[in-house]
Amino acid sequence: MTSLESLKNLVLAPYILKATALIGVQREVGGNQFRHCFSTLGILLDYKFYNNSVLLKASLLHDLLEDMPDTQVDEIRWIDGEGTAVVDLVLEVTKRKDETKEQYLQRVLEKGSTNAHLLKCADRISNLTDLHRDIQSEQKISDYLDQTEKYVFPMARQVNADMLIELTDLVARRRRILRMLEYDRNQEEKGEQPGKDCN
Repeated sequence: MTSLESLKNLVLAPYILKATALIGVQREVGGNQFRHCFSTLGILLDYKFYNNSVLLKASLLHDLLEDMPDTQVDEIRWIDGEGTAVVDLVLEVTKRKDETKEQYLQRVLEKGSTNAHLLKCADRISNLTDLHRDIQSEQKISDYLDQTEKYVFPMARQVNADMLIELTDLVARRRRILRMLEYDRNQEEKGEQPGKDCN
């Protein structure tokens, strides 16, 4: 089946409708989780995963069970013939109540399927794109970048070299911003003019 045929046959509408429940879940960076899920879908389409319908459908719902734990999972299973596979993938990338973020990422890294790794990489690309210093503290950004390098880079290495390049670039750019902020602070403390470039 060609990519065009795959896209023509891809039925996302029922999954989109299910994902609209996330409209009410706000994000720190603005917007809501529904838009974030669409961003994750867009990243997977950008990487041309046209033939992986389960992955594309799951991307729309990947935060649903974590953000809305009262969701009736069987309703998703009954959406279509791939509903059960979609639920299984969403469950793989859903943080459990008893897990820390690090334990969760370690589990996905060690036990996650190829689709779980692809979905987590696309999710992290979206989150890194939204990682702004006017929203999160510098320490939180630094910790998030460390976490990405430790857990998500290895996932990308296993499943998609191009995703690894993008993740590496996003992390490097944000680390550069942090260095610039630290440099400006140091300049101000010395009574010098901040704002010069720092590499």
